[in-house]
Amino acid sequence: MTFEAFNNGQCIFSSEKHWLYPIFEFEEFLQKWNGDRSTLIVRDKIIGRAAALLLIRLGIRQIHGLTISRLAIEILDYFQVHYTFDSEITRIACQTETILETSFDPEQAWQLIRDRISRAKSDRPQ
Repeated sequence: MTFEAFNNGQCIFSSEKHWLYPIFEFEEFLQKWNGDRSTLIVRDKIIGRAAALLLIRLGIRQIHGLTISRLAIEILDYFQVHYTFDSEITRIACQTETILETSFDPEQAWQLIRDRISRAKSDRPQ
């Protein structure tokens, strides 16, 4: 399991991709889905600060992480999102966690990560 979203106990979306790509796929899914986002439960393998900010931006109010960083907890507490986790770590060894270490702005986080994805795609050999 990498990323799953549940509505009334039923899995409505899942992705095995890595990093933050599942959240961007989920965003596309939600553009066509007509349900109440605030009742969805998202489960992810790792919840860091970037994932927390992106999920808040999508209106998700309930999150479970197999592993969660203290930087993510800071964000989830700030936005009063209900969360559970199996294990807690100080921080995720990821550049994005460091870049967003002091950010509380979901829109800014989304833009920064989209820019990083665009740069990564343009740096790939054709």
